[in-house]
Amino acid sequence: MNYKSTIVINKEGKWFVAHSLELGVASQGKTIEEAQNNLREAIELYLEDQPELKKQLSQKDSAPMVTSLEFKHA
Repeated sequence: MNYKSTIVINKEGKWFVAHSLELGVASQGKTIEEAQNNLREAIELYLEDQPELKKQLSQKDSAPMVTSLEFKHA
């Protein structure tokens, strides 16, 4: 079965850090692709013991809304 997770990738120094919004799982890599692949592996390992989360990720309407917020800081 295929699952979907929304991920955010940030550059931190020399590393790219990938973070799953739904699961709170993170991983890193020297490239974006490596970070994504490492996160995929981390998520697969995490979900081995999480059948309820697998069910949520397989639902098509479970994706979070992702947006940005602009603000001023005094």
